[in-house]
Amino acid sequence: MKPVLYGAPLSPFVRKVRLLLDFKEVDYDSKMIVPYATPKGYEALNPLKKVPALVLGDNVLADSAVIAHFLDAYYPEKKLVPDDLLLKARCEWLEKYADYELSPHTTFTVFSQRILNCIAGKQPNEELVQKAIHEKLPPLFDYLESQLNGLYFIADELTLADISVASQLISYEHANETVPEDRWPKLTQFYQHFKQQTIVEQVISSEKATLTKILDV
Repeated sequence: MKPVLYGAPLSPFVRKVRLLLDFKEVDYDSKMIVPYATPKGYEALNPLKKVPALVLGDNVLADSAVIAHFLDAYYPEKKLVPDDLLLKARCEWLEKYADYELSPHTTFTVFSQRILNCIAGKQPNEELVQKAIHEKLPPLFDYLESQLNGLYFIADELTLADISVASQLISYEHANETVPEDRWPKLTQFYQHFKQQTIVEQVISSEKATLTKILDV
């Protein structure tokens, strides 16, 4: 029974689930659903009309965190959520931090203004972008810098926490911004190491091709 993932590939929340499935080597199908323009009937999969949604047989799940944790348990090979209760809680916290603290600035401000507005034929509000880059994100990056354990956030191995944080930074980079290495060297090293993995390279390459096609640049 093959899972079906609904969502747009440029969404960091869809990306998080895609990467988890790819790292776990789970075969799945993708169905394109554009956020804010979901087709009639999609609310049966996600009543909030957000992405992603997941269908597995007769079962439907919504919300990237719910989906990711379900998939990690359903496909227990190559666990990406620790079994240890304290490490599991830390993983959940960092995932939440990425989804709810980073995303308003990396995705819903910088990426949205520079990429989504461009797609919609609108001018970006650079004042909002610069405020996110120089005021909102630095304390969040400071915290992440303090939490890194070498190249990973938890137990010196890849977890969903790493995937969640990196998924937001990929959106940030799509909008032509990066984490300055001189101020956040550990976070920069973490992100560069994460991107160099073949699975991640393939996802980013595919997304860049999509962006190029959409933006016609």
